[in-house]
Amino acid sequence: MATQESTTATLRGWFAGRLPQDLFDGPPEVIVDREEITVIGRIPEPETVEGASEAEKAAAVAGRIKEFRERTRSARIAVAREAEHEFRKKVSWWVRCGQTTEQFTTLSVPVMTRLKQSDRQLLDTLVDAGVARSRSDALAWCVRQINQRAETWLGDLRDAMRKVEEVRDAGPNLD
Repeated sequence: MATQESTTATLRGWFAGRLPQDLFDGPPEVIVDREEITVIGRIPEPETVEGASEAEKAAAVAGRIKEFRERTRSARIAVAREAEHEFRKKVSWWVRCGQTTEQFTTLSVPVMTRLKQSDRQLLDTLVDAGVARSRSDALAWCVRQINQRAETWLGDLRDAMRKVEEVRDAGPNLD
């Protein structure tokens, strides 16, 4: 059984070899979960005049990202279709330019869950307050909040899961 780490390494190599050489500044970051492959590439920042305002710099970055998205659309779609066929996962594209990260595509995967009434009321409160457009958005908001505040704990948990996987792989072969 392939580990998540080896699957990610394989996909990183595949995208590094398959993407047009000048698409990104360097190899892309590849993140994989059960349903989706996210490819995050860095593009060069636009040149701005010395003393440009923050608004001018932000507009230049937004323009650079838009130009990149339009110019590379057909190449990215072709690579995504090939990867989706090869790896049986959807591909999402993100780009980084300077300090700005923008997502072009993402997969919205329905999550089957049973929530108690009090949990649904919490989601409804977030919707009523304008924090989210729907219960689904509210649930996604809650998950992001936990992710932002619990990154250290989640990192420790992932490390422990990798250690369990290593111990399991090193165990006796019972075949």
